[in-house]
Amino acid sequence: MKIVTDCAADLTLEERQEFDITEAPLFIQFPEGEINASEISPDDFYNRLEAMRPAIPTTAQPSAGIFQSLYEKLAETKGQILSIHISSGLSGTINSARNGAAQMKEKLVTTIDTMTLSGGQRFQVLAAAKAANLGWTMDAIKKRLDAVREKTEVIYTLETLEYLARGGRIGRVQALAGALLSLKPIIRVDHADGKYSTVGKGRTIKKNIATMVNHLSEMYGDAPLWATVLHGRFEKGAEQMKAAMQSSLNIAKLEVVRISPVLGVHTGPGIVGTAVVPMSLIEDLG
Repeated sequence: MKIVTDCAADLTLEERQEFDITEAPLFIQFPEGEINASEISPDDFYNRLEAMRPAIPTTAQPSAGIFQSLYEKLAETKGQILSIHISSGLSGTINSARNGAAQMKEKLVTTIDTMTLSGGQRFQVLAAAKAANLGWTMDAIKKRLDAVREKTEVIYTLETLEYLARGGRIGRVQALAGALLSLKPIIRVDHADGKYSTVGKGRTIKKNIATMVNHLSEMYGDAPLWATVLHGRFEKGAEQMKAAMQSSLNIAKLEVVRISPVLGVHTGPGIVGTAVVPMSLIEDLG
């Protein structure tokens, strides 16, 4: 079985190589030209982003043709293809994947809408890859991914609403009000529709981190957790998030990951948050 995803999953190079995962491109469109988001380092990206102010680049999903070509190449092995992508509530990537799969002569491709992104998407991709290595059937893998999706929480806060406003993700009036009141939002990905919802607002990152960790504590209790701390270019916030989680939650595994530049377009460098899943849904996969 071949696993396909996109760079919004924030997989490391080592993970892609270990599990032979194919990554479809997502694009960032700068005034001087379009680039594959996986081909620019986070630091180079944020330098360019800040240099553009007050303008902002745009993002673009891969075409159905890109997916068709990718699938046809993988289909030469005559094996099944499982294509796992960023939430349909946040991107049209999964629709391109489905349309690309529909052009295949043989129906070898199964597409999965993760209804999340970043670390949450990564958990589903790694669970699928691990299960495939163990010889699980497609139906069994899909059932496990449903469980992982249902029990995963992705939540984050931002230093500023500026980038969401510049990208049209929120209204400028709302962004201005937030700036005047020094309010920083806490945003989660809703399991029901795969879209963002605001769950709180605080005046400091430190306070928001405490609120996020309390939210996770209420959700998971004492269950052992796999947690990924996520940030753009905000190491101080990431260290605060890591320390708060380790002191209040039952963390069985934890790493710190920088989000893909294609996601950073709409958040700016000052994003910090986490993706969390119960270890019980992963640990039996090796």
